[in-house]
Amino acid sequence: MNYIENIDVKNKKVILRLDLNVTIKNNVILDDTKIKKSIPTIKYLLNNNARVLIMSHLGKVNCEEDKITNSLKPVCDLLSNYLNMDVKFIPNTRSSELETCLDELNVCLMENTRFEDLDGKKESNCDDELSRYWASLGDIFINDAFGSTHRRHASTYGISKHLPSAYGFLVNEEITGLDPIINNIERPFAVIMGGAKVDDKIALIETLIKESDYLLVGGGIANTFLAASGYNIGNSLYSADYVDKIKEIIEEYKDKIYMPVDLVVKEDSVVKTYNIEDLSDNSCIYDIGEKSITLYKDILNNSKTIFINGTVGMYEDENFRNGTESLYKTLANNDAIIIAGGGDAVASVNKLGFQDSFDFLSTGGGATLEYIANKKIACFED
Repeated sequence: MNYIENIDVKNKKVILRLDLNVTIKNNVILDDTKIKKSIPTIKYLLNNNARVLIMSHLGKVNCEEDKITNSLKPVCDLLSNYLNMDVKFIPNTRSSELETCLDELNVCLMENTRFEDLDGKKESNCDDELSRYWASLGDIFINDAFGSTHRRHASTYGISKHLPSAYGFLVNEEITGLDPIINNIERPFAVIMGGAKVDDKIALIETLIKESDYLLVGGGIANTFLAASGYNIGNSLYSADYVDKIKEIIEEYKDKIYMPVDLVVKEDSVVKTYNIEDLSDNSCIYDIGEKSITLYKDILNNSKTIFINGTVGMYEDENFRNGTESLYKTLANNDAIIIAGGGDAVASVNKLGFQDSFDFLSTGGGATLEYIANKKIACFED
């Protein structure tokens, strides 16, 4: 697919797919990062006298009630503020108003593309009739929704089959920012793999364990590794269905994998720290302990490239924040190339105030993980 600067957008009607899937509670947007990241592409198009119809999904829409809580109207209001101009909101996904909106207006935002999922999952199943209809609304298609590029939906992939297409500045920023952990990796290369479950990260783990020199595990993922190694993890969260698979990975790559040696647990509402051998049936693991932190710090200080996906503990709770925060403090004084990808990792970096310690923070979530694992973008492949 072309890059936006290599396609003629002047005076064109442009269908612009963005990832505006933000968290909204009581009509208040809790994190506007994705919206801010989308502004440069919109401004570039407007500066080239293009008229822009913006599309995005928001949440999942499985019933009529979901349409109430997953409307993009609050996003439209914030877009207007950031662009310092009126962004017209089109409250539907098919209508005569939608078909004529770019005849007179500079920029419009269509309602949630997933409203089309109420009728046979037409958006998610990349219905060709829907793709053609949306394509008929413009002259050119620009995909700048990196966070959705791993899904071949009508609005991310289908439209591109019927219009000249290109990717925008945010997608380019993501591809460039993630390049140090995909091509010509500077070694030693360390990966911190955390988060709740192995389930949706197994492909990434299998890719990164081959590419990395060190794999440091934390969170619920560490619990699965510990269970696969025969340790008693008590009542801790882990992925039972993946224990055998993780066992195979440990056996093949035992020299690369580092697991916690001590853990912060909660037993009968009391927070304690135990060596891994001393956990009881009542233990519930929430963070790594000081010995583990020291072990991981030593590895990170000897690494030249570091990738973080997920946190090593339940950082949202101050009782279980120390592991994640301590490792971030180490990174703040590290000269390595440091990249974080995935929602939990980036959210923790922002919440704990370590943004300046990272060379790149990927906003892609699942798209980031699939891009790293497969080294390609699904929406851009024929």
